[in-house]
Amino acid sequence: MSELLILGIIIAVILLFFNRNWIKNRFFPDKQKNYTIDDRFNSDKREREKEIDRLLSKMGENGINDLSAKDRKRLDELSRK
Repeated sequence: MSELLILGIIIAVILLFFNRNWIKNRFFPDKQKNYTIDDRFNSDKREREKEIDRLLSKMGENGINDLSAKDRKRLDELSRK
């Protein structure tokens, strides 16, 4: 009986290995596959706004001097877009 169980497990693992792409696509589909250009634009815009909000809240605690040179440059880049 234990030989059949081990054989069954080995066969199941082999089948899963050879069908891993189908399983991945079936149960874990790529979320960005069906994005339109507008969806991507809006998603990028939301990410930019979140980063701007993070930098502004950091700046609001202690003023502009609290931002590092890297943060100032990034805030400047994001405000131009």
